[in-house]
Amino acid sequence: MKFFIDTADVDEIAEAAALGILDGVTTNPSLIAKTGRKHKETIIEICGLVDGPVSVEVTAEDTDGMLAQAEEFVTWADNAIIKVPLTQAGLKACKKLSSQGVGVNVTLCFSANQALLAAKAGATYISPFVGRLDDIGAEGMQLIEDIVQVYANYPALSTEVLVASVRHANHVHQAALIGAHVATLPFKVINQMFKHPLTDVGIEKFNADWAKVPKDA
Repeated sequence: MKFFIDTADVDEIAEAAALGILDGVTTNPSLIAKTGRKHKETIIEICGLVDGPVSVEVTAEDTDGMLAQAEEFVTWADNAIIKVPLTQAGLKACKKLSSQGVGVNVTLCFSANQALLAAKAGATYISPFVGRLDDIGAEGMQLIEDIVQVYANYPALSTEVLVASVRHANHVHQAALIGAHVATLPFKVINQMFKHPLTDVGIEKFNADWAKVPKDA
């Protein structure tokens, strides 16, 4: 499974990259706004921190507007890819961009039917939002399972399932068991994945025992 980090905080991205686990970055207008920084300079810096794809989201709602923004965004860095919403306008933009060899992440997916449409339109990634489905009492991970199965039924579809709106480490565990291709994680979830009480106990025990070992002069 590939791990992307879902943030526009360059310090978090640099720390995740230093761990040796980072395959890419996803951003959106809300994450950029949290930084208080200018959009272009932030994206360019992020793209310089990772070798993998960096999703840059359009804000236009019409196809022509999305394509115009995408045309600019891809000039900022070789690893910038375009994130579009799962709307009719978004999928038209996706088809055009993918036919030009531009990577596209189709976001705000909440059903297997939507995921199938995105794959047919040439999406590089489909981003189902598991946390937001859980919030309304639906089963977010069931959607991941459904999409993975639908795509597996049709080997000609090359779209990768990118699990988004991840709220906790168990979402990552479940997604990996299902066979999702990518998970995009807030930095706090990456940190959660390191944690296990037995690891902490083991370190404490080793350190206590080491303190009892006679040291060379």
